[in-house]
Amino acid sequence: MYNEWSLDILYKGLDDKKYKDDFDKLVRLIDELNSFSAGLADGEDEENFLIQAIDYMEEFKFLSDSLRNYLTLRESVNTTDNEIVNEINKLDKHLSGVSKPFSAINKWIAGIGNIGKYMEKHPKLKAYSFFINNIKRDAKHLLSDDVEDVISKLNLSAGRAWCNMQNYLTSILEVEYRGKIITLPEVRNLAYSEDPTVRKDAYYAELKAYEKIKDAISYSLNNVKSQVNTICELRGYDSPLDQALEFSHMKRETLDAMLEAMVEYLPVFHRYLKHKAKLLGHKNGLPWYDLFAPIGESSTKFTVEEAKDYLIKHFRGFSDDMADMIKQAFEEEWIDFFPRKGKVGGAFCSNLPFVKQSRILTNFSGNLNDVLTLAHELGHAYHGMHIQDHLPLNVEYGMPVAETASTFNEALIMEAIIKEASGVEKMALIESQLQDITQIMCDIYSRFLFESEVFDRSRKGFLFADELGEIMLNAQKTAYGDGLDHEVLHPYMWVVKPHYYSEELSFYNFPYAFGGLFARGLYEKYKNEGNDFLPKYKALLNATTVSTVEECAKEADINLEDPEFWRTSLKSYEKLVDEFIKLS
Repeated sequence: MYNEWSLDILYKGLDDKKYKDDFDKLVRLIDELNSFSAGLADGEDEENFLIQAIDYMEEFKFLSDSLRNYLTLRESVNTTDNEIVNEINKLDKHLSGVSKPFSAINKWIAGIGNIGKYMEKHPKLKAYSFFINNIKRDAKHLLSDDVEDVISKLNLSAGRAWCNMQNYLTSILEVEYRGKIITLPEVRNLAYSEDPTVRKDAYYAELKAYEKIKDAISYSLNNVKSQVNTICELRGYDSPLDQALEFSHMKRETLDAMLEAMVEYLPVFHRYLKHKAKLLGHKNGLPWYDLFAPIGESSTKFTVEEAKDYLIKHFRGFSDDMADMIKQAFEEEWIDFFPRKGKVGGAFCSNLPFVKQSRILTNFSGNLNDVLTLAHELGHAYHGMHIQDHLPLNVEYGMPVAETASTFNEALIMEAIIKEASGVEKMALIESQLQDITQIMCDIYSRFLFESEVFDRSRKGFLFADELGEIMLNAQKTAYGDGLDHEVLHPYMWVVKPHYYSEELSFYNFPYAFGGLFARGLYEKYKNEGNDFLPKYKALLNATTVSTVEECAKEADINLEDPEFWRTSLKSYEKLVDEFIKLS
Protein backbone atom coordinates (compact mmCIF):
# COMPACT_ATOMS: atom_id res chain seq x y z
CA MET A 1 0.00 0.00 0.00
CA TYR A 2 1.31 3.43 -0.97
CA ASN A 3 1.17 6.69 0.98
CA GLU A 4 0.80 8.86 -2.12
CA TRP A 5 -1.77 8.64 -4.87
CA SER A 6 -1.07 7.62 -8.42
CA LEU A 7 -2.50 9.61 -11.33
CA ASP A 8 -1.26 7.17 -13.98
CA ILE A 9 -4.82 6.17 -14.85
CA LEU A 10 -5.14 9.72 -16.21
CA TYR A 11 -1.65 10.41 -17.54
CA LYS A 12 1.86 9.27 -16.66
CA GLY A 13 3.31 12.78 -16.96
CA LEU A 14 3.36 15.89 -19.08
CA ASP A 15 5.54 14.04 -21.59
CA ASP A 16 3.03 11.18 -21.83
CA LYS A 17 1.90 10.82 -25.46
CA LYS A 18 -1.71 10.40 -24.26
CA TYR A 19 -1.51 13.73 -22.41
CA LYS A 20 -0.10 15.52 -25.44
CA ASP A 21 -2.64 13.92 -27.77
CA ASP A 22 -5.56 14.85 -25.51
CA PHE A 23 -4.30 18.41 -25.18
CA ASP A 24 -4.03 18.71 -28.96
CA LYS A 25 -7.51 17.19 -29.38
CA LEU A 26 -8.91 19.74 -26.96
CA VAL A 27 -7.35 22.66 -28.84
CA ARG A 28 -8.75 21.36 -32.15
CA LEU A 29 -12.15 20.75 -30.54
CA ILE A 30 -12.33 24.35 -29.31
CA ASP A 31 -11.73 25.53 -32.89
CA GLU A 32 -14.47 23.17 -34.10
CA LEU A 33 -16.85 24.46 -31.43
CA ASN A 34 -16.29 28.02 -32.59
CA SER A 35 -17.00 27.06 -36.20
CA PHE A 36 -20.02 24.97 -35.25
CA SER A 37 -21.57 27.67 -33.05
CA ALA A 38 -21.06 30.29 -35.75
CA GLY A 39 -23.11 28.21 -38.18
CA LEU A 40 -26.06 27.59 -35.87
CA ALA A 41 -27.97 30.65 -37.08
CA ASP A 42 -27.95 29.31 -40.63
CA GLY A 43 -28.71 25.72 -39.68
CA GLU A 44 -31.89 24.29 -41.13
CA ASP A 45 -31.60 20.78 -39.68
CA GLU A 46 -32.46 21.67 -36.07
CA GLU A 47 -32.71 18.06 -34.89
CA ASN A 48 -29.31 17.04 -36.26
CA PHE A 49 -27.66 20.21 -34.98
CA LEU A 50 -29.00 19.49 -31.49
CA ILE A 51 -27.52 15.99 -31.48
CA GLN A 52 -24.21 17.37 -32.78
CA ALA A 53 -24.18 20.03 -30.05
CA ILE A 54 -24.61 17.40 -27.35
CA ASP A 55 -21.88 15.23 -28.90
CA TYR A 56 -19.50 18.20 -28.92
CA MET A 57 -20.33 18.98 -25.29
CA GLU A 58 -19.68 15.38 -24.25
CA GLU A 59 -16.29 15.28 -25.97
CA PHE A 60 -15.30 18.61 -24.46
CA LYS A 61 -16.39 17.44 -21.00
CA PHE A 62 -14.27 14.31 -21.23
CA LEU A 63 -11.12 16.01 -22.48
CA SER A 64 -11.26 19.11 -20.29
CA ASP A 65 -12.07 17.12 -17.14
CA SER A 66 -9.28 14.63 -17.81
CA LEU A 67 -6.67 17.32 -18.35
CA ARG A 68 -7.80 19.72 -15.65
CA ASN A 69 -8.21 17.07 -12.96
CA TYR A 70 -4.78 15.68 -13.68
CA LEU A 71 -3.11 19.09 -13.46
CA THR A 72 -4.99 20.38 -10.40
CA LEU A 73 -4.46 17.13 -8.52
CA ARG A 74 -0.74 17.35 -9.18
CA GLU A 75 -0.71 20.98 -8.12
CA SER A 76 -2.57 20.22 -4.87
CA VAL A 77 0.29 18.06 -3.61
CA ASN A 78 3.03 20.43 -4.81
CA THR A 79 1.92 24.03 -5.31
CA THR A 80 5.54 25.04 -5.91
CA ASP A 81 5.80 22.95 -9.10
CA ASN A 82 6.24 25.76 -11.62
CA GLU A 83 5.95 23.43 -14.60
CA ILE A 84 2.48 22.31 -13.49
CA VAL A 85 1.41 25.87 -12.65
CA ASN A 86 2.47 27.00 -16.12
CA GLU A 87 0.64 24.08 -17.71
CA ILE A 88 -2.55 24.97 -15.80
CA ASN A 89 -2.27 28.55 -17.04
CA LYS A 90 -1.79 27.26 -20.58
CA LEU A 91 -4.85 25.02 -20.29
CA ASP A 92 -6.96 27.80 -18.75
CA LYS A 93 -6.15 30.11 -21.64
CA HIS A 94 -7.43 27.53 -24.09
CA LEU A 95 -10.51 26.77 -21.97
CA SER A 96 -11.36 30.46 -21.83
CA GLY A 97 -11.98 30.18 -25.57
CA VAL A 98 -15.09 28.03 -25.13
CA SER A 99 -17.22 30.60 -23.33
CA LYS A 100 -18.29 32.29 -26.54
CA PRO A 101 -19.26 29.14 -28.49
CA PHE A 102 -20.93 27.54 -25.46
CA SER A 103 -22.87 30.72 -24.82
CA ALA A 104 -24.07 30.66 -28.42
CA ILE A 105 -24.90 26.94 -28.28
CA ASN A 106 -26.78 27.26 -24.99
CA LYS A 107 -28.78 30.23 -26.26
CA TRP A 108 -29.60 28.31 -29.40
CA ILE A 109 -30.74 25.25 -27.44
CA ALA A 110 -32.80 27.47 -25.13
CA GLY A 111 -34.50 28.94 -28.16
CA ILE A 112 -35.73 25.60 -29.54
CA GLY A 113 -39.44 25.82 -28.83
CA ASN A 114 -40.37 22.23 -29.65
CA ILE A 115 -37.34 20.53 -28.11
CA GLY A 116 -39.57 18.05 -26.31
CA LYS A 117 -40.37 16.16 -29.49
CA TYR A 118 -36.66 15.58 -30.12
CA MET A 119 -36.14 14.38 -26.56
CA GLU A 120 -38.97 11.88 -26.94
CA LYS A 121 -37.54 10.65 -30.24
CA HIS A 122 -33.92 10.18 -29.10
CA PRO A 123 -33.23 8.21 -25.86
CA LYS A 124 -29.93 10.03 -25.39
CA LEU A 125 -31.62 13.44 -25.50
CA LYS A 126 -34.32 12.21 -23.15
CA ALA A 127 -31.66 11.09 -20.68
CA TYR A 128 -30.36 14.66 -20.83
CA SER A 129 -33.75 16.24 -20.05
CA PHE A 130 -32.61 17.69 -16.70
CA PHE A 131 -29.42 19.03 -18.29
CA ILE A 132 -31.29 20.57 -21.23
CA ASN A 133 -33.98 22.09 -19.02
CA ASN A 134 -31.25 23.72 -16.93
CA ILE A 135 -29.76 25.20 -20.10
CA LYS A 136 -33.14 26.72 -20.91
CA ARG A 137 -33.44 28.05 -17.33
CA ASP A 138 -29.92 29.50 -17.25
CA ALA A 139 -30.18 31.12 -20.68
CA LYS A 140 -31.92 34.15 -19.22
CA HIS A 141 -28.71 34.93 -17.32
CA LEU A 142 -26.39 34.70 -20.32
CA LEU A 143 -24.88 37.86 -21.75
CA SER A 144 -23.90 38.46 -25.35
CA ASP A 145 -21.47 35.94 -26.82
CA ASP A 146 -18.70 38.53 -27.01
CA VAL A 147 -19.20 39.62 -23.39
CA GLU A 148 -19.17 35.99 -22.20
CA ASP A 149 -15.90 35.54 -24.09
CA VAL A 150 -14.35 38.63 -22.49
CA ILE A 151 -15.47 37.62 -18.98
CA SER A 152 -13.94 34.18 -19.38
CA LYS A 153 -10.63 35.52 -20.67
CA LEU A 154 -10.34 38.29 -18.09
CA ASN A 155 -11.14 35.83 -15.30
CA LEU A 156 -7.74 34.18 -15.80
CA SER A 157 -6.00 37.29 -14.50
CA ALA A 158 -8.83 38.26 -12.15
CA GLY A 159 -10.94 35.90 -10.03
CA ARG A 160 -9.01 32.75 -10.88
CA ALA A 161 -5.68 34.46 -10.25
CA TRP A 162 -6.78 35.83 -6.86
CA CYS A 163 -8.01 32.37 -5.89
CA ASN A 164 -4.67 30.85 -6.89
CA MET A 165 -2.82 33.44 -4.81
CA GLN A 166 -4.74 32.51 -1.64
CA ASN A 167 -4.10 28.84 -2.32
CA TYR A 168 -0.39 29.43 -2.95
CA LEU A 169 0.28 31.71 0.02
CA THR A 170 -1.44 29.45 2.54
CA SER A 171 0.27 26.34 1.16
CA ILE A 172 3.80 27.76 1.50
CA LEU A 173 3.21 29.69 4.73
CA GLU A 174 5.90 28.92 7.30
CA VAL A 175 4.80 28.87 10.93
CA GLU A 176 7.28 29.42 13.74
CA TYR A 177 6.26 27.07 16.53
CA ARG A 178 8.43 26.53 19.60
CA GLY A 179 11.61 27.41 17.79
CA LYS A 180 10.87 25.26 14.74
CA ILE A 181 9.46 26.05 11.31
CA ILE A 182 6.46 23.91 10.36
CA THR A 183 3.69 24.07 7.75
CA LEU A 184 0.24 25.53 8.24
CA PRO A 185 -1.52 22.11 8.09
CA GLU A 186 0.90 20.80 10.72
CA VAL A 187 0.24 23.63 13.16
CA ARG A 188 -3.52 23.37 12.63
CA ASN A 189 -3.39 19.64 13.34
CA LEU A 190 -1.97 20.47 16.78
CA ALA A 191 -5.42 21.78 17.75
CA TYR A 192 -6.28 18.12 18.44
CA SER A 193 -3.33 17.54 20.78
CA GLU A 194 -3.96 16.11 24.25
CA ASP A 195 -1.51 18.67 25.68
CA PRO A 196 -3.28 21.96 26.50
CA THR A 197 -0.06 23.96 26.21
CA VAL A 198 0.53 22.54 22.72
CA ARG A 199 -2.97 23.56 21.61
CA LYS A 200 -2.61 27.05 23.03
CA ASP A 201 0.89 27.66 21.67
CA ALA A 202 -0.13 26.31 18.25
CA TYR A 203 -3.17 28.63 18.16
CA TYR A 204 -1.08 31.75 18.85
CA ALA A 205 1.64 30.60 16.43
CA GLU A 206 -1.00 30.13 13.74
CA LEU A 207 -2.51 33.58 14.30
CA LYS A 208 0.94 35.19 14.25
CA ALA A 209 1.80 33.47 10.96
CA TYR A 210 -1.32 34.89 9.29
CA GLU A 211 -0.02 38.40 9.98
CA LYS A 212 2.51 37.82 7.20
CA ILE A 213 -0.09 37.14 4.52
CA LYS A 214 -3.36 38.70 5.74
CA ASP A 215 -3.05 41.91 3.73
CA ALA A 216 -2.23 40.12 0.48
CA ILE A 217 -5.09 37.68 0.97
CA SER A 218 -7.51 40.49 1.82
CA TYR A 219 -6.94 41.67 -1.77
CA SER A 220 -7.79 38.15 -2.97
CA LEU A 221 -11.05 38.09 -1.06
CA ASN A 222 -12.11 41.62 -1.98
CA ASN A 223 -11.48 41.15 -5.66
CA VAL A 224 -13.09 37.72 -5.91
CA LYS A 225 -16.24 38.97 -4.16
CA SER A 226 -16.29 42.19 -6.15
CA GLN A 227 -16.08 40.22 -9.38
CA VAL A 228 -18.91 37.89 -8.30
CA ASN A 229 -21.10 40.85 -7.31
CA THR A 230 -20.49 42.56 -10.65
CA ILE A 231 -21.17 39.52 -12.79
CA CYS A 232 -24.27 38.55 -10.78
CA GLU A 233 -25.65 42.02 -11.36
CA LEU A 234 -24.88 41.84 -15.08
CA ARG A 235 -26.56 38.44 -15.35
CA GLY A 236 -29.68 39.60 -13.52
CA TYR A 237 -29.38 37.58 -10.31
CA ASP A 238 -30.83 39.29 -7.25
CA SER A 239 -27.73 38.33 -5.24
CA PRO A 240 -24.82 35.87 -5.19
CA LEU A 241 -26.88 33.76 -2.77
CA ASP A 242 -29.70 33.48 -5.29
CA GLN A 243 -27.14 32.48 -7.91
CA ALA A 244 -25.68 29.86 -5.54
CA LEU A 245 -29.13 28.42 -4.85
CA GLU A 246 -29.91 28.21 -8.55
CA PHE A 247 -26.58 26.52 -9.23
CA SER A 248 -27.41 24.16 -6.36
CA HIS A 249 -30.82 23.24 -7.81
CA MET A 250 -32.27 24.17 -4.44
CA LYS A 251 -35.23 26.32 -3.44
CA ARG A 252 -34.89 29.30 -1.11
CA GLU A 253 -37.73 27.76 0.91
CA THR A 254 -35.52 24.75 1.65
CA LEU A 255 -32.63 26.95 2.83
CA ASP A 256 -34.98 29.04 4.97
CA ALA A 257 -36.52 25.92 6.56
CA MET A 258 -33.07 24.56 7.41
CA LEU A 259 -31.77 27.87 8.83
CA GLU A 260 -34.95 28.30 10.88
CA ALA A 261 -34.39 24.95 12.56
CA MET A 262 -30.66 25.59 13.01
CA VAL A 263 -31.17 28.93 14.78
CA GLU A 264 -33.75 27.30 17.07
CA TYR A 265 -31.24 24.66 18.13
CA LEU A 266 -28.09 26.82 18.46
CA PRO A 267 -28.56 27.06 22.28
CA VAL A 268 -28.22 23.27 22.47
CA PHE A 269 -24.71 23.49 21.05
CA HIS A 270 -23.86 26.52 23.17
CA ARG A 271 -24.76 24.35 26.18
CA TYR A 272 -22.34 21.68 25.01
CA LEU A 273 -19.54 24.23 24.54
CA LYS A 274 -20.09 25.78 27.96
CA HIS A 275 -20.02 22.35 29.58
CA LYS A 276 -16.79 21.48 27.78
CA ALA A 277 -15.31 24.80 28.91
CA LYS A 278 -16.21 23.95 32.50
CA LEU A 279 -14.58 20.53 32.20
CA LEU A 280 -11.37 22.18 30.95
CA GLY A 281 -11.36 24.79 33.71
CA HIS A 282 -12.55 27.84 31.75
CA LYS A 283 -15.06 30.28 33.22
CA ASN A 284 -16.14 32.50 30.31
CA GLY A 285 -16.87 29.93 27.65
CA LEU A 286 -14.48 27.87 25.60
CA PRO A 287 -11.41 29.59 24.11
CA TRP A 288 -10.95 28.88 20.41
CA TYR A 289 -7.78 26.88 20.95
CA ASP A 290 -9.70 24.30 22.99
CA LEU A 291 -12.52 23.73 20.50
CA PHE A 292 -10.97 20.44 19.44
CA ALA A 293 -9.44 19.49 22.78
CA PRO A 294 -10.04 15.77 23.36
CA ILE A 295 -12.17 14.94 26.38
CA GLY A 296 -11.82 11.55 28.07
CA GLU A 297 -9.36 8.74 27.48
CA SER A 298 -9.85 7.88 23.83
CA SER A 299 -6.31 8.37 22.61
CA THR A 300 -6.32 5.65 19.96
CA LYS A 301 -3.81 6.17 17.19
CA PHE A 302 -4.03 4.59 13.77
CA THR A 303 -1.54 3.68 11.12
CA VAL A 304 -2.79 3.93 7.56
CA GLU A 305 -3.15 0.13 7.44
CA GLU A 306 -5.12 0.11 10.69
CA ALA A 307 -7.39 2.88 9.41
CA LYS A 308 -8.10 0.83 6.30
CA ASP A 309 -9.02 -2.31 8.27
CA TYR A 310 -11.11 -0.29 10.71
CA LEU A 311 -13.17 1.36 7.98
CA ILE A 312 -13.69 -1.80 5.95
CA LYS A 313 -14.83 -3.69 9.06
CA HIS A 314 -17.44 -1.12 10.04
CA PHE A 315 -18.79 -0.36 6.58
CA ARG A 316 -19.10 -4.04 5.63
CA GLY A 317 -22.22 -4.23 7.82
CA PHE A 318 -23.83 -1.39 5.88
CA SER A 319 -23.09 -2.31 2.29
CA ASP A 320 -20.64 -4.65 0.62
CA ASP A 321 -20.12 -2.29 -2.30
CA MET A 322 -19.01 0.44 0.14
CA ALA A 323 -16.51 -1.84 1.87
CA ASP A 324 -15.16 -3.14 -1.44
CA MET A 325 -14.69 0.41 -2.74
CA ILE A 326 -12.79 1.42 0.44
CA LYS A 327 -10.46 -1.56 -0.01
CA GLN A 328 -9.87 -0.55 -3.61
CA ALA A 329 -9.18 3.07 -2.66
CA PHE A 330 -6.47 2.10 -0.16
CA GLU A 331 -4.86 -0.59 -2.27
CA GLU A 332 -4.97 1.02 -5.70
CA GLU A 333 -3.36 4.36 -4.80
CA TRP A 334 -6.41 6.61 -4.69
CA ILE A 335 -5.27 8.42 -1.53
CA ASP A 336 -2.47 10.91 -0.74
CA PHE A 337 -2.17 10.68 3.04
CA PHE A 338 0.50 12.78 4.74
CA PRO A 339 1.24 16.54 5.01
CA ARG A 340 4.36 17.96 3.39
CA LYS A 341 5.60 21.35 2.32
CA GLY A 342 3.81 22.61 -0.77
CA LYS A 343 0.83 20.31 -0.27
CA VAL A 344 -2.48 22.05 0.35
CA GLY A 345 -4.11 21.72 3.76
CA GLY A 346 -7.36 20.05 4.70
CA ALA A 347 -8.89 17.20 2.77
CA PHE A 348 -10.93 16.68 -0.38
CA CYS A 349 -12.18 14.03 -2.77
CA SER A 350 -12.12 14.50 -6.52
CA ASN A 351 -14.52 12.20 -8.37
CA LEU A 352 -13.23 10.98 -11.72
CA PRO A 353 -16.33 9.34 -13.23
CA PHE A 354 -14.77 9.14 -16.69
CA VAL A 355 -12.33 6.53 -15.32
CA LYS A 356 -14.73 5.19 -12.64
CA GLN A 357 -12.44 6.15 -9.74
CA SER A 358 -11.81 9.01 -7.31
CA ARG A 359 -8.75 10.63 -5.72
CA ILE A 360 -8.61 11.64 -2.06
CA LEU A 361 -6.23 14.07 -0.37
CA THR A 362 -5.81 14.12 3.42
CA ASN A 363 -3.25 15.39 5.92
CA PHE A 364 -3.23 12.23 8.03
CA SER A 365 -1.68 12.27 11.51
CA GLY A 366 -3.21 9.08 12.89
CA ASN A 367 -5.91 10.27 15.30
CA LEU A 368 -9.60 9.38 15.31
CA ASN A 369 -10.50 12.60 13.55
CA ASP A 370 -8.28 11.59 10.64
CA VAL A 371 -10.11 8.27 10.36
CA LEU A 372 -13.41 10.16 10.33
CA THR A 373 -12.00 12.45 7.64
CA LEU A 374 -11.14 9.40 5.56
CA ALA A 375 -14.67 8.05 6.08
CA HIS A 376 -16.05 11.44 5.02
CA GLU A 377 -13.98 11.65 1.83
CA LEU A 378 -14.65 8.01 1.00
CA GLY A 379 -18.33 8.91 1.21
CA HIS A 380 -17.72 11.36 -1.63
CA ALA A 381 -16.05 8.52 -3.55
CA TYR A 382 -19.07 6.27 -2.86
CA HIS A 383 -21.32 9.02 -4.16
CA GLY A 384 -19.13 9.20 -7.25
CA MET A 385 -19.48 5.46 -7.72
CA HIS A 386 -23.26 5.82 -7.89
CA ILE A 387 -23.24 8.51 -10.58
CA GLN A 388 -20.34 7.28 -12.71
CA ASP A 389 -22.58 5.31 -15.10
CA HIS A 390 -24.59 8.39 -16.06
CA LEU A 391 -23.96 10.00 -19.43
CA PRO A 392 -20.94 12.37 -19.43
CA LEU A 393 -22.99 15.55 -19.01
CA ASN A 394 -25.02 14.02 -16.16
CA VAL A 395 -22.27 13.59 -13.57
CA GLU A 396 -22.26 16.96 -11.82
CA TYR A 397 -24.21 17.29 -8.56
CA GLY A 398 -25.07 20.54 -6.79
CA MET A 399 -23.28 21.84 -3.72
CA PRO A 400 -25.86 20.86 -1.06
CA VAL A 401 -26.11 17.17 -1.98
CA ALA A 402 -22.32 17.06 -2.47
CA GLU A 403 -21.91 16.58 1.30
CA THR A 404 -24.71 14.02 1.78
CA ALA A 405 -22.91 10.71 1.32
CA SER A 406 -19.77 11.96 3.07
CA THR A 407 -21.60 13.08 6.20
CA PHE A 408 -23.81 9.98 6.17
CA ASN A 409 -20.57 7.99 6.34
CA GLU A 410 -19.46 9.95 9.39
CA ALA A 411 -22.77 9.32 11.15
CA LEU A 412 -22.63 5.61 10.38
CA ILE A 413 -19.03 5.05 11.47
CA MET A 414 -19.42 7.05 14.69
CA GLU A 415 -22.62 5.24 15.64
CA ALA A 416 -20.87 1.90 15.24
CA ILE A 417 -17.83 3.01 17.23
CA ILE A 418 -19.88 4.49 20.07
CA LYS A 419 -21.95 1.30 20.43
CA GLU A 420 -18.74 -0.68 20.99
CA ALA A 421 -17.49 1.70 23.69
CA SER A 422 -18.36 2.30 27.34
CA GLY A 423 -17.48 4.65 30.20
CA VAL A 424 -14.95 7.37 29.60
CA GLU A 425 -14.11 6.04 26.16
CA LYS A 426 -17.75 6.33 25.14
CA MET A 427 -17.84 9.86 26.53
CA ALA A 428 -14.74 10.75 24.53
CA LEU A 429 -16.20 9.36 21.31
CA ILE A 430 -19.48 11.22 21.75
CA GLU A 431 -17.55 14.41 22.41
CA SER A 432 -15.50 13.88 19.27
CA GLN A 433 -18.73 13.59 17.29
CA LEU A 434 -20.12 16.71 18.96
CA GLN A 435 -17.02 18.59 17.84
CA ASP A 436 -17.89 17.78 14.24
CA ILE A 437 -21.59 18.52 14.65
CA THR A 438 -20.80 21.85 16.28
CA GLN A 439 -18.67 22.71 13.26
CA ILE A 440 -21.65 21.99 11.02
CA MET A 441 -23.95 24.08 13.19
CA CYS A 442 -21.90 26.95 14.57
CA ASP A 443 -18.84 27.25 12.36
CA ILE A 444 -20.72 26.79 9.10
CA TYR A 445 -23.40 29.24 10.23
CA SER A 446 -20.67 31.77 11.10
CA ARG A 447 -19.19 31.31 7.61
CA PHE A 448 -22.61 31.89 6.06
CA LEU A 449 -23.04 35.10 8.09
CA PHE A 450 -19.49 36.22 7.25
CA GLU A 451 -19.83 35.67 3.50
CA SER A 452 -23.23 37.36 3.42
CA GLU A 453 -21.79 40.42 5.15
CA VAL A 454 -18.69 40.52 2.95
CA PHE A 455 -20.75 40.37 -0.23
CA ASP A 456 -22.96 43.19 1.06
CA ARG A 457 -20.17 45.47 2.27
CA SER A 458 -17.82 44.86 -0.66
CA ARG A 459 -20.38 46.56 -2.90
CA LYS A 460 -19.68 49.79 -1.03
CA GLY A 461 -15.90 49.69 -0.75
CA PHE A 462 -12.70 47.81 -0.07
CA LEU A 463 -12.53 45.72 3.13
CA PHE A 464 -9.09 45.77 4.71
CA ALA A 465 -7.78 42.83 6.71
CA ASP A 466 -8.76 44.32 10.07
CA GLU A 467 -12.32 44.93 8.85
CA LEU A 468 -12.55 41.38 7.58
CA GLY A 469 -11.32 40.18 10.96
CA GLU A 470 -14.02 42.24 12.68
CA ILE A 471 -16.73 40.76 10.45
CA MET A 472 -15.38 37.28 11.16
CA LEU A 473 -15.40 37.84 14.92
CA ASN A 474 -18.95 39.20 14.89
CA ALA A 475 -20.13 36.19 12.89
CA GLN A 476 -18.46 33.86 15.37
CA LYS A 477 -20.03 35.64 18.33
CA THR A 478 -23.49 35.29 16.79
CA ALA A 479 -23.08 31.64 15.81
CA TYR A 480 -21.25 30.37 18.89
CA GLY A 481 -23.04 32.65 21.36
CA ASP A 482 -21.87 32.36 24.95
CA GLY A 483 -20.43 28.93 24.23
CA LEU A 484 -17.08 30.51 23.34
CA ASP A 485 -14.89 33.01 25.15
CA HIS A 486 -15.37 36.16 23.06
CA GLU A 487 -11.85 37.30 23.93
CA VAL A 488 -10.26 34.23 22.34
CA LEU A 489 -11.86 33.68 18.94
CA HIS A 490 -10.29 33.29 15.46
CA PRO A 491 -10.22 36.53 13.44
CA TYR A 492 -8.35 34.91 10.53
CA MET A 493 -10.62 32.03 9.60
CA TRP A 494 -11.32 33.94 6.39
CA VAL A 495 -7.63 33.69 5.45
CA VAL A 496 -7.35 29.92 5.62
CA LYS A 497 -10.68 28.69 4.20
CA PRO A 498 -10.37 28.24 0.40
CA HIS A 499 -14.16 28.08 -0.06
CA TYR A 500 -14.41 31.89 0.10
CA TYR A 501 -12.11 32.34 -2.88
CA SER A 502 -13.92 30.57 -5.69
CA GLU A 503 -15.17 32.92 -8.35
CA GLU A 504 -17.47 30.13 -9.56
CA LEU A 505 -18.96 28.76 -6.31
CA SER A 506 -20.14 31.29 -3.75
CA PHE A 507 -21.59 30.33 -0.36
CA TYR A 508 -19.86 26.99 -0.18
CA ASN A 509 -20.84 26.84 3.49
CA PHE A 510 -24.58 26.17 3.84
CA PRO A 511 -24.15 22.97 1.76
CA TYR A 512 -22.10 21.52 4.65
CA ALA A 513 -24.94 22.23 7.07
CA PHE A 514 -27.39 20.84 4.54
CA GLY A 515 -25.26 17.74 4.03
CA GLY A 516 -24.82 17.19 7.77
CA LEU A 517 -28.46 17.60 8.70
CA PHE A 518 -29.82 15.88 5.59
CA ALA A 519 -27.45 12.95 6.11
CA ARG A 520 -28.43 12.71 9.77
CA GLY A 521 -32.09 12.63 8.79
CA LEU A 522 -31.30 9.90 6.27
CA TYR A 523 -29.38 7.98 8.90
CA GLU A 524 -32.32 8.16 11.30
CA LYS A 525 -34.48 6.68 8.53
CA TYR A 526 -31.87 3.96 7.98
CA LYS A 527 -32.01 3.04 11.67
CA ASN A 528 -35.80 2.82 11.46
CA GLU A 529 -36.06 1.00 8.13
CA GLY A 530 -32.92 -1.17 8.13
CA ASN A 531 -31.98 -2.88 4.87
CA ASP A 532 -35.15 -1.60 3.19
CA PHE A 533 -33.55 1.85 3.25
CA LEU A 534 -30.46 0.94 1.20
CA PRO A 535 -32.15 0.86 -2.25
CA LYS A 536 -33.73 4.27 -1.50
CA TYR A 537 -30.34 5.66 -0.49
CA LYS A 538 -28.62 4.41 -3.64
CA ALA A 539 -31.47 5.75 -5.78
CA LEU A 540 -31.18 9.10 -4.03
CA LEU A 541 -27.43 9.31 -4.71
CA ASN A 542 -27.97 8.33 -8.32
CA ALA A 543 -30.63 11.04 -8.70
CA THR A 544 -28.46 13.88 -7.37
CA THR A 545 -27.03 14.74 -10.79
CA VAL A 546 -30.34 14.66 -12.66
CA SER A 547 -32.79 16.15 -10.14
CA THR A 548 -33.31 19.09 -7.80
CA VAL A 549 -32.42 18.50 -4.17
CA GLU A 550 -36.11 18.47 -3.31
CA GLU A 551 -36.77 15.76 -5.91
CA CYS A 552 -33.80 13.73 -4.64
CA ALA A 553 -35.18 13.82 -1.10
CA LYS A 554 -38.49 12.43 -2.30
CA GLU A 555 -36.62 9.22 -3.19
CA ALA A 556 -36.44 8.73 0.59
CA ASP A 557 -39.92 10.18 1.27
CA ILE A 558 -38.60 13.47 2.69
CA ASN A 559 -40.03 17.01 2.33
CA LEU A 560 -37.10 19.44 2.64
CA GLU A 561 -39.29 22.55 2.73
CA ASP A 562 -40.75 21.48 6.08
CA PRO A 563 -38.66 22.68 9.06
CA GLU A 564 -39.86 19.62 10.97
CA PHE A 565 -37.57 17.34 8.95
CA TRP A 566 -34.57 19.42 9.99
CA ARG A 567 -35.77 19.45 13.60
CA THR A 568 -35.87 15.65 13.54
CA SER A 569 -32.17 15.60 12.66
CA LEU A 570 -31.35 18.19 15.32
CA LYS A 571 -33.29 16.34 18.01
CA SER A 572 -31.02 13.33 17.52
CA TYR A 573 -28.02 15.62 18.04
CA GLU A 574 -29.62 17.09 21.16
CA LYS A 575 -29.76 13.56 22.63
CA LEU A 576 -26.01 13.27 22.09
CA VAL A 577 -25.41 16.56 23.93
CA ASP A 578 -27.54 15.34 26.85
CA GLU A 579 -25.73 12.00 26.94
CA PHE A 580 -22.31 13.67 26.87
CA ILE A 581 -23.19 15.98 29.74
CA LYS A 582 -24.55 13.05 31.74
CA LEU A 583 -21.47 10.89 31.12
CA SER A 584 -19.03 13.68 31.92
